[in-house]
Amino acid sequence: MDLQPYSEAYFMRQALEEARLAFEEGEIPIGAVVVCRGQIIARAHNEVERLKDPTAHAELLAITAATEYMGGKFLSDCQLYVTVEPCVMCAGALFWARLGEIIYGAGEEKFGYRHYAPDIFPRRAKVRGGVLSEEAAELMRSFFATRR
Repeated sequence: MDLQPYSEAYFMRQALEEARLAFEEGEIPIGAVVVCRGQIIARAHNEVERLKDPTAHAELLAITAATEYMGGKFLSDCQLYVTVEPCVMCAGALFWARLGEIIYGAGEEKFGYRHYAPDIFPRRAKVRGGVLSEEAAELMRSFFATRR
């Protein structure tokens, strides 16, 4: 497995670290990082419970931090690495932020955007899943096993 700095696996592992923080805080373990020109410019994890805000998903918090860092509302030169397929709310936000590329780990059959709005992203946006998917899926399974 390629863990060289600046590799796809490296960036997804950073998102997985954020997801682990969420897990430790009792949040659904989803983490995200925004990368621009090979550098992480934002990182976040779910904070729905802590903030008592149903929109405080990792992707939305990462977008907010990244646009603040970049000083503008568009992230077309950036990539988002997120541990689980975005929900339709997050996919809409990613669309409006004009992310150049969205890379996710595990698919999400119940709440993922592909189930509700598979064509939400414009053709120019690169979207793909499956990067370190088993690690992301196992983190989710572990979290929900402790809740049942």
